[in-house]
Amino acid sequence: MKKLISISVFLVLVLSFFTVGVVSAEKNASAKGLKTEKVEVLYFHFTRRCVTCQAVEAESKKAIEALYPTQMKTGKITFASVNLDDKKSKALAERCKAEGQALLVISGTKRVDLTDQGFMYARSKPEKLKAELKRVVDAMLK
Repeated sequence: MKKLISISVFLVLVLSFFTVGVVSAEKNASAKGLKTEKVEVLYFHFTRRCVTCQAVEAESKKAIEALYPTQMKTGKITFASVNLDDKKSKALAERCKAEGQALLVISGTKRVDLTDQGFMYARSKPEKLKAELKRVVDAMLK
């Protein structure tokens, strides 16, 4: 009788470990499959803009379109210019925590502010701005 109980307990434990392992593997597989977050590159600005502000938008857009044409076509990566003076953009600005001119890269809960780099490099060294955008976007795509 003791032998039968021992074997039964052993089988229950083995089956429970097997079940836990299968459930964990399914969760990991589904978590990997759910990584379909899109990457948003957003340039927030006001209606009145200087030459540098316009360059940040133009160079950022050009860089994203050149680096990720396929992902842009599929919607995996988007670029948007958002006028903060437009009342329709208020909700988006609040969601992104943009209070002024900003160049942001957002994916899910990740948010990277490239405003300083944008204003520093857009007019004088656009290839450096492109490299910064690539570094950040590539990290978010992983």
